[in-house]
Amino acid sequence: MLRAVVLAILCCVHAESGTRTHSLRYFYTGTSAGVEFPEFVAVGIVDDVQIIHYDSNSKKAQTQLEWMNEAADPSYWERNTQNLVGAQQAFKANIGIAMQRFNQTGGVHTAQTMYGCELHEDGTKRGFRQEGYDGEDYLIFDKDTLTWTAANQRGFTTKVKWDADRAFNQQRKAYLEETCIEWLQKYVQYGRETLERRVPPAVTLLQRKARGSADTEVLCHVTGFFPRAVEVTWVRDGQDQLEEGVQNGEVLPNQDGTFQLRKILTVSPEEQGRHSYSCQVDHISFTEKQNYIWVPESGPPIGIIVGVIVGVLALAAVIIGVVIWKKKQGGAQKNYTPAQTNEGSDTSSDTAP
Repeated sequence: MLRAVVLAILCCVHAESGTRTHSLRYFYTGTSAGVEFPEFVAVGIVDDVQIIHYDSNSKKAQTQLEWMNEAADPSYWERNTQNLVGAQQAFKANIGIAMQRFNQTGGVHTAQTMYGCELHEDGTKRGFRQEGYDGEDYLIFDKDTLTWTAANQRGFTTKVKWDADRAFNQQRKAYLEETCIEWLQKYVQYGRETLERRVPPAVTLLQRKARGSADTEVLCHVTGFFPRAVEVTWVRDGQDQLEEGVQNGEVLPNQDGTFQLRKILTVSPEEQGRHSYSCQVDHISFTEKQNYIWVPESGPPIGIIVGVIVGVLALAAVIIGVVIWKKKQGGAQKNYTPAQTNEGSDTSSDTAP
């Protein structure tokens, strides 16, 4: 399912582990007026790395990667900016048409497009394009038959209209099978050092008392790894992989381009006394799976310790402030004065839904 929340885009990308498959994906998200984040955002992602970003606030296609500037010709960014400005206008018009068609007079509504291609080590290729509306699948393109599949009844009218434009669909097919693959190969060539690097995760186990019970929650925090693919499992007695009592988080991006994942295990006092528990992590940067054994803390949970420390520091700050204030009052009472914040993308504009 396509996601409506822009910040979740990277979390939704599922790339193959290792270097056997490379992918180029573009995500466009448009929203109706009345939201805090930009009305239109477009990002391009190669494997797990964002290569291009555009939004309706900056109105500029840009990157933070030096090798992307090496891969692009001098007019690359201007061309992409112009194309994405056009896409932004098309999204705004399409959302308005969809709201009228679905009798939506207000509220926040979103339109999404996800498309791209994959190139496998054995030379096989895959192209895909999918449209979404209000966080749900809307239309899926079949490049082999040059037709669209409506995910629900709401998309049927648009399906019929787009199916009739064979020339436009042939253009989409050519992009997915040829142009997209050519750009993907170029990006991989220039960015191989970044795209194929392997960074092992740092793993930390932290425990705290569960709210409203005598149970203990143990957090396995795995962070700083690249590529994105990772397996994190709670294991009992070195062999039983646990699902019950485990809160599974999503893989999230860090600011430095690496990723993090959290999994929380809830253990009762009885189970804690009878079994041992470990967090098992498997990542391509490891030669074998790593097990991190949880050793229960005998003292108060870390949350209580942190709370006590913060309380002591706050009290100390108050005392120091009072002392300084009294000294100033004693020597300067008469002087008191009151004090005074894209390229390689399929940039052809969609016809209205």
